[in-house]
Amino acid sequence: MRKKIVAGNWKMNLTWDDSQALAMELAMLQSTQGQSGPEMILAPAFPNLVAVAQAIKGAAGMHLAAQNVHQAASGAYTGEVSVSMLKSVSCTHAIIGHSERRQYFGESNQLLAQKINSVLQAGLTPIYCFGETLEEREGEKTFKVIESQLREATFHLNSDQFSSLILAYEPVWAIGTGKTATPEQAQEVHAFVRKLIADQFGTALADGVSILYGGSVKADNAKELFSQPDIDGGLVGGASLKASEFAAIARSF
Repeated sequence: MRKKIVAGNWKMNLTWDDSQALAMELAMLQSTQGQSGPEMILAPAFPNLVAVAQAIKGAAGMHLAAQNVHQAASGAYTGEVSVSMLKSVSCTHAIIGHSERRQYFGESNQLLAQKINSVLQAGLTPIYCFGETLEEREGEKTFKVIESQLREATFHLNSDQFSSLILAYEPVWAIGTGKTATPEQAQEVHAFVRKLIADQFGTALADGVSILYGGSVKADNAKELFSQPDIDGGLVGGASLKASEFAAIARSF
């Protein structure tokens, strides 16, 4: 049975104190759901990882993620963070390939493959993001783009490695814009991705991989999105910065 997951990407927001307070409030709200609730993953900015780790320590079903990681184990890479550093502050997950990393920092599928390798080798779980721009969707290139993003960054993995991934489809045109793919549009892409995985690794593996939707997910649209057969949760941006909104999204399954 696939895991149901809500992941909050806090991006470059919140101070140490704000991050800790939000994480503590979410831990309290998450505890009311018990074992029936989805897993909750929080991805604060690097300086606030320890604050959030302290706040969610011992909270059932809650995990800490980094928003990015460098592909090298160590070295002269000023301003970068290695996977061993993340592991040392209790990170269990790392977001790889977010569209903002691709757009603003020029991260290629080939580089992201290296990052995925590094994260897996350290025993952490990559949350691999992919998705098309508005221009690509309007040019009817959605499936071609997504297939390339998956093949070039993840299909070099063996079955055991691939089964450790969490995938996140994030149509770039719906991130932070207030626009959301319709449940039918999102489901169409998720089903396409699951078939790609099945063709590469087999149906059993494909049926076990969690695929999240990311793109202006809010409490008022989460239930309809999460009810689609191939959507297993959300990678949430702005709405994850408000405890009540994010908790409501987590209750949408």
